[in-house]
Amino acid sequence: MPSVLYVCVRPERSAADAEHRSFRRGLGLGTLDRIDLLHASLETVEWEQYDGFVIGGSPFNVTDAEKGEPQLAVEHDLERIARRSLDGDATALFTCYGIGVVTRMLGGSVHTDQPEQASATTVQLTSAGLEDPLFGPGGPSLSVFTAHKESARETPPGAVLLATNGACTVQAYRVGERLYATQFHPEASPQDFADRMAVYRASGYFDPRDYERTERAILGASVDGDDLLARFPGLLGG
Repeated sequence: MPSVLYVCVRPERSAADAEHRSFRRGLGLGTLDRIDLLHASLETVEWEQYDGFVIGGSPFNVTDAEKGEPQLAVEHDLERIARRSLDGDATALFTCYGIGVVTRMLGGSVHTDQPEQASATTVQLTSAGLEDPLFGPGGPSLSVFTAHKESARETPPGAVLLATNGACTVQAYRVGERLYATQFHPEASPQDFADRMAVYRASGYFDPRDYERTERAILGASVDGDDLLARFPGLLGG
């Protein structure tokens, strides 16, 4: 079996634990190793032995005006994983915050002009997305959850756009054969996302006065990001 490491970049333990469970379920793995980069650096695990990495979301933003040492250390480690994938030594899937880190590393622009409040959305695959081994088998569109304050202005140099929609131009891209990045959260079920939004109720992803309405809409949504995640281990060989 290929070895996969879940990379957590969330300060909130309850949200981190739930996200870990979500990725493990979506990947279809009995066990999923984990590292929390806010508590340990990559050097504390044999990270170069893993075939694949899945990187979760975070309340951090690449465009944050001020960054403390923990955030700077997290971004440094995420760039190390991205560079390993670019070298062809592992396959990585960066989600939400991670797409900003990768975009900036590649020389692209990250902006705050296309935020998306916590909700389900449908993304359309590009022609390249339809031919991609991770995205293509799912068909021309994908229903997923999203909640973000920043996004890529356009695909960074060397990247191939895989998915887009009217709300956010760059929903997913691939660099080379092994580095994937999504603006959305493919791992979250409706209950997962509702629970996560309870943690981030006052974090600016929706108007807290609309919490009950937002929760109802999330719980009533139908998403299929798990189908995409289930294909990820098949890209790893092992």
